[in-house]
Amino acid sequence: MNAHTENASAATATSVDIKRILQMIPHRYPMLMVDRVVDMQLDQSAVGIKNVSINEPFFQGHFPSEPVMPGVLVVEAMAQTACVLVVSTFGADSEGKLVYFMSIDGVRFRRPVVPGDRLELHVQKMQSRANVWKFSGKAMVEGKVAAEATFAAMIRDR
Repeated sequence: MNAHTENASAATATSVDIKRILQMIPHRYPMLMVDRVVDMQLDQSAVGIKNVSINEPFFQGHFPSEPVMPGVLVVEAMAQTACVLVVSTFGADSEGKLVYFMSIDGVRFRRPVVPGDRLELHVQKMQSRANVWKFSGKAMVEGKVAAEATFAAMIRDR
């Protein structure tokens, strides 16, 4: 294996399962909004997966007769996917650190997310400086955009 091949494989992590996500980020039920992260390119992009179930606690009140995943939680799911990407990029020293939103811009909700949907959370790093990262994100269901946003976050110690 040559140096270029080693660098290319070091920059790619194909998948992060729920057990590993629980080690990496501090979110827990009922606020953990990502079940798996796939297609991760370290320091660049990732795709989070959220399997939306009628058993989600927010469906009791949003809305009982017409269950819709709250848009703010769709954006939160994008941010948690980005958090897994950041922690994967920085390595073990960053595990368990907190990631705080600094800004959320250009949010657009295109279609409702409902029980039974498989939400794909595509995040792309736009820039990073020290502990501040900016991302663009798209939440997709069956290949169609459900929501999109640009957001910035800061990673810091607990």
